[in-house]
Amino acid sequence: MTDLKILIVGLGSIGRRHMKNLSRLGVKRLAALTAGHCTLPPDDLPPYLSFSGMDAALDWRPNAIFVCNPTALHLDTALEAVQAGCHIYLEKPVSHTMDGLSDLDALVEQQGVKLQVGFQYRYHFVLQEIRKRIQEGHIGKVVSAHAHWGEYLPGWHPWEDYRTSYSARRDLGGGVVLTLCHPFDYLRWMLGEIEVVQALGGHLSDMVTDTEDTALVALRFAEGAIGSVYLDYVSRPPKHTLQIIGDDGRIEWDADSGGAKVYREGGRAFETISPGRFFERNEMFSAAAADFLNAIYTDCPPACTLSDGIAALKIALQARALLELTAPILA
Repeated sequence: MTDLKILIVGLGSIGRRHMKNLSRLGVKRLAALTAGHCTLPPDDLPPYLSFSGMDAALDWRPNAIFVCNPTALHLDTALEAVQAGCHIYLEKPVSHTMDGLSDLDALVEQQGVKLQVGFQYRYHFVLQEIRKRIQEGHIGKVVSAHAHWGEYLPGWHPWEDYRTSYSARRDLGGGVVLTLCHPFDYLRWMLGEIEVVQALGGHLSDMVTDTEDTALVALRFAEGAIGSVYLDYVSRPPKHTLQIIGDDGRIEWDADSGGAKVYREGGRAFETISPGRFFERNEMFSAAAADFLNAIYTDCPPACTLSDGIAALKIALQARALLELTAPILA
């Protein structure tokens, strides 16, 4: 592990998080490619090399690259990295369009490298336990699932003007359905493929952004269940919850507490799933990075593949397209 060379492209909040986690996991040879726009101080980061251009960074011959730049730049960065024979940890969403993703998929196969997508909620212990309960039939046949995630965008990074962040800019791949696309992945991971997508929403607040800030997305799963995902950039305080309803019980999860309640046997039995007394959100990111490192050193595929990332992106892009077609009924 100490000989592994890892380059992080984009040293904003998520890139910094990955750098610190990799250092804790034993990676000593770290480098970053950054435009230098982040206003956070570098004094809490481990020692690292700094590059201002991709050519120089690739001349360093990294073994793996964490792609943490704005969404609209993901594909070009990933293609260049894979062409150089590097393993890739690709932050979600994998891109802002479907263009070129089939080329990336083919190139990953051709080069024989590992590519993992950064959907870290797959590594939340309680969500993993919920998935097990569903698969074991604890609540019977699932009939519906409902995720609600709202956060106030200007409060995410108090050190920067939210209007310039990629999340608020369409040209950089922003918008709530792309930026908060995690539920599309974890619902598919728990309940299977999604066959039908409908959506309402748009830019409904007074927030200064050229993207949608609110979306209500309806889903139908291949196994017959229906679902909904509500997303917004305006909620104060933030709220992230999940409810899964079966014909013999119900599961409720709240990201704020981290725990879940399982009602089974027709509601007669009750179970609490706890994340542990000292659960911290960073555990998901650290576990995802550790899984990626394990995939590099073994024949095991990453837990979240490029195909998974493309599937989630298709859902998000279909929802966005439907938002743009929606118009109010005129009196």
